[in-house]
Amino acid sequence: MSTAVVMDPPPRTLPAGTPFALAFAALVLAVAVLAGVAPVGVSVVVVFAFAGPHNWFEARYILSRLPARAGKLWPFFAVSFVGITGLTAVFAALPHLVSQWPEWTATAYAGWNTAFLWWAAALVWMRSHTNPRFDGGWVWPAACLGTAGVWASPFALSVALVYLHPLLALWFLDREIARSRPTWRPAFRTSAALVPLGIVGLYFALADAPDLPGTDPVTAGIEQQAGAGFIDAVSARFLVASHAYLETLHYAAWVVLIPLLGLKSAPWKLSDIPAARKNRRWAKGVALFLAFGLGIVLTLWVCFAADYGTTRTVYFTVALLHVLAEIPFLLRMT
Repeated sequence: MSTAVVMDPPPRTLPAGTPFALAFAALVLAVAVLAGVAPVGVSVVVVFAFAGPHNWFEARYILSRLPARAGKLWPFFAVSFVGITGLTAVFAALPHLVSQWPEWTATAYAGWNTAFLWWAAALVWMRSHTNPRFDGGWVWPAACLGTAGVWASPFALSVALVYLHPLLALWFLDREIARSRPTWRPAFRTSAALVPLGIVGLYFALADAPDLPGTDPVTAGIEQQAGAGFIDAVSARFLVASHAYLETLHYAAWVVLIPLLGLKSAPWKLSDIPAARKNRRWAKGVALFLAFGLGIVLTLWVCFAADYGTTRTVYFTVALLHVLAEIPFLLRMT
């Protein structure tokens, strides 16, 4: 008489990347709570601590992903460089210009936003001609529609960029996970769905909250940057908390998460930077560039300690350079 053998079911395993996804979800929840409880404090601390380092890590990461030679992409890189430097210079000059001719304020910002839209559209169109899998046929109608919106509401795009830019870091993080650990992507995307829920939670908690208690120039500058003078439907506390929440996630992605996944060597080693492997002169140039970046980080910390408000204003004006640089690099990764 035969005896049936009962096999134990195979042990259940967690989906790949679950620990990373859970850690990211915990980060999102913790940052949302902290930003809701102390929006100005979180904004001040994270900008002081991480504004400079995140730019350095971002530059280091971009260098590791750029080819040593531009090749057929040199027109794309040329248009990128002209737009990044030109748009940043004009944006930095706008406050002085509109102070001289305040009646042209709306027109000046609408003009800058229009130039930004068509520069970005040109990059999308150029990228579609170097990557057959990239469809850019939609970009010109979208640019026309965006231009109409810009002239209807000249400041709306500028405020939108304040909130959309931090999310680009999460897009970069998603692209890096797809590149280096593709099996982690489903788990990460599930946890990333918590990011908009954090905004929803802050809205229900703070949409009708009273004004922020501080009336000092730093608090006023933070409120203005968050769009408090433009968006009247919700409280300034909610706007500042939302911006602090997104900005903290942005810094965490660039300073911790993307280097953890994407850098093949220690940040101070140049072995994974194509340009540094080109020859000794290029290696020296890359090393000097990164050393100069570290000097800027130290200078920012000193200036923040000496005059936080003025340094923050100058930083977020000049930091547009790296905001614009992310657009062609993201297109290059696509």
